[in-house]
Amino acid sequence: MKSGYKRLLLFEIIIIIISLFLNSFVSNILRGYLPFIIILITLIVFKYVFGFEKDNHRYWKSICIELIIYLLVFFILYYLLGIIIHFVRTNNSWTFSFIIWTILPIILTIIVKEILRYMMLTKSEDSKLLLTTTCLLFIFIDLIGKFDLSSFETLYSTFMIFALYILPAVSKSVLCSYISYKGGYKPAIMYLLIMSLWTYIIPIIPNPNEYIYAVIEFVTPFIYLFFLNNYLKKDNDEEVSRKKHRKSFGVLIGPALLVIILVYFTSGLFHYHAIAIASGSMTPKILKGDVVVVEKVEPNTLEVGQVIAYRRDNSIIVHRLIKILTVGDEIFYYTQGDANDFVDNCKITKDMIIGVVDLRIPFIGYPTVWLNNL
Repeated sequence: MKSGYKRLLLFEIIIIIISLFLNSFVSNILRGYLPFIIILITLIVFKYVFGFEKDNHRYWKSICIELIIYLLVFFILYYLLGIIIHFVRTNNSWTFSFIIWTILPIILTIIVKEILRYMMLTKSEDSKLLLTTTCLLFIFIDLIGKFDLSSFETLYSTFMIFALYILPAVSKSVLCSYISYKGGYKPAIMYLLIMSLWTYIIPIIPNPNEYIYAVIEFVTPFIYLFFLNNYLKKDNDEEVSRKKHRKSFGVLIGPALLVIILVYFTSGLFHYHAIAIASGSMTPKILKGDVVVVEKVEPNTLEVGQVIAYRRDNSIIVHRLIKILTVGDEIFYYTQGDANDFVDNCKITKDMIIGVVDLRIPFIGYPTVWLNNL
């Protein structure tokens, strides 16, 4: 092994040990800025010891556009999944404090981290050992501040640490190392900024459980890697790539608009809400597999005889309002399914009510009903 390779390998091993130490014993103080500070110091030392290489990758713009196309496909599919698993409002308040202590450290950390990654990969050249060590180093860097030794007290907590943090860090590091090696640090920075900040920018996001989230976080970078590798194997003629990208964007515009419309109606965060009917309790007016459009209204305006939608536990019930009872300062609503011979065993309060059914669309809710019953 060349002497320069040995020095770089020793340097990376030292940083890995420091990362492990900090992740185990550091306090919560400045945890948001801690990775940035560590990486910045490492970058300065690296520049002094090894020097910098200029990023001269010719096709970095094409790689950026290709990644944007992959990400657009991901968001279309992810939000389609959200129609089934439901959505949640992020409620991010863009205050000065939020920007300084949440958004800014993410941006700064990504920029310095990907510049350092690129410099290390460039110095590694074709050494498989150094390329692997560099990838491993950034896995440990991504894990700084995510957990400590006390997180491994039980088998379940250990499993969740691996599922939610370690495995996603592995797949992300492999993808970003590949992007940086093939296209420089600019595409990697763009990719990570989008994937790290989109949940803070978009007010409505899908709400998967921990297991689905872990699978998505681990699998998607490898899918991007597969398609990006196939793309880079082909002829990288700039004009051909530009035409291909324009065509890809055009094909995705229709599905993206459709998903936006579907999210608007199914998220429940707007004036109208679409609900798939999973039972036959409202037969014959509303059948199983139908979709009903619910309009949000003030509960005080409800009248007996209207078909309303309300939340009970984790379910949404669509039944006819049969009685309104006022007890002191409280108002209770009672419902019954048209096909049922009994009143719903539930006192419905104002905060449970979603709205009034305005429209029925036959049969199109069957896919959602089927998937929810799996």
